[in-house]
Amino acid sequence: MALEITKELIENVQELIKSQKDTALSELFLEVHHADIAEVLDELSFDDAVYIIRLLDSETTSEVLLEVDEEVREKIFERLSAKEIAEEIDELDTDDAADVIAELPEDRKQEVIQKIEDKEHAKEIVELLRYDEDTAGGLMAKELVKVNENWNVLTCVKEMRQQAEEVTRVHSIYVVDNDGKLKGRLSLKDLLMASTRSKIADVYIPKVDFVNVHDKAEDVANVMRKYDLEAIPVVDELGVLAGRITIDDIVDVIKEEADKDYQLAAGITQDVDSEDGILNLTKARLPWLFLGMVGGLSAASIMGIFQDAMEKSPILFLFTPLIAAMAGNVGVQSSAIIVQGLANDGIKGTIWNRLLKEVSLAMLNGAILALLLFLFVWITKGNFQVAIAIAISLFSVIIVAGLVGTSIPLVLDKYGIDPAIATGPFITTSNDIFGILIYFSIAKIIIGF
Repeated sequence: MALEITKELIENVQELIKSQKDTALSELFLEVHHADIAEVLDELSFDDAVYIIRLLDSETTSEVLLEVDEEVREKIFERLSAKEIAEEIDELDTDDAADVIAELPEDRKQEVIQKIEDKEHAKEIVELLRYDEDTAGGLMAKELVKVNENWNVLTCVKEMRQQAEEVTRVHSIYVVDNDGKLKGRLSLKDLLMASTRSKIADVYIPKVDFVNVHDKAEDVANVMRKYDLEAIPVVDELGVLAGRITIDDIVDVIKEEADKDYQLAAGITQDVDSEDGILNLTKARLPWLFLGMVGGLSAASIMGIFQDAMEKSPILFLFTPLIAAMAGNVGVQSSAIIVQGLANDGIKGTIWNRLLKEVSLAMLNGAILALLLFLFVWITKGNFQVAIAIAISLFSVIIVAGLVGTSIPLVLDKYGIDPAIATGPFITTSNDIFGILIYFSIAKIIIGF
């Protein structure tokens, strides 16, 4: 059932809460998706949101709590006892449960874990908490279906039925040996077609894609994207099957990476959103704003060096913004293509081949734009020498900006720095400075002042 979040609906919920008509309120949310309930909670006061959380059953509220904003969830947990939180945790898959517990204060973590009734579930959550959240181990869930290669088909089916009760959705059936090491995967079709006495070792598929618990989340996302996987098994250092990662977790990783790269490209160095406090937003934005100011002062200083040139040929000043803007635009275009290629693992060949291709592209674009600018300046200003100087400057600036925009992301990536940082103010500011310097230097050589 899709729920349209309207003002009338919110008012209806608020009225039911006020009149304490719990039965009617429960029935209202009975067929509603947990994501829609979370959206309703975002529109209510905090007290009303807590009221609904306590009213609904644990299976529903556990899913709702995953959807609400992290800050809202933190405040809700402050109002709930450790036992109440543990009841919600008990209903979640291990990966989601570990993510929620990781947000709690250290002293509260232990208290909540001890209150979880299913001790095996609690043990698996504790195991997942050992891994960094940005690794495969931090993303994986322990719930999966695995079978031993030495079982026959009949035993396999019985075991699968028991295991499937704990798994929300069965994407794959994994095959392990007596030591728990991943051997391959089992096709459901092959299982159905095989004799009940056949050994799993005779019917399973040995080829299976997997990742290590310490692999980066971004690398896991690339593997699953490349091979169109809905789920991928995770093994430890010994090759033992440790868990699985499903596509819903990878979608979250891709979204988070995209948000981070977008913020870096805009000159925001920390993970923030519009609801954060002024101080946090200032800390995230100020470094690059300061860099932009330093870049502007540097460009102004360069122009000061060539002040005599501008006095003798004022027309040069008119085209200064154009040169600076073209340098910044070309640099951002070049770096954006490289960053996208690095993110999608689409950069092929050596750095030198990439730079050569970029120079060729810059020369072609620069020649066309320089010719058009030359004609414009010559026709409108009537000065052939100045038109040549400005056109050659633009041609040179485009080539240099393309090289800078291409090389910087590649160098940053080589040294383990997020190359997305190169698509923002860093490239724009540096190319503005190079552009102004090249512009006036070439103009001085050609015009001769």
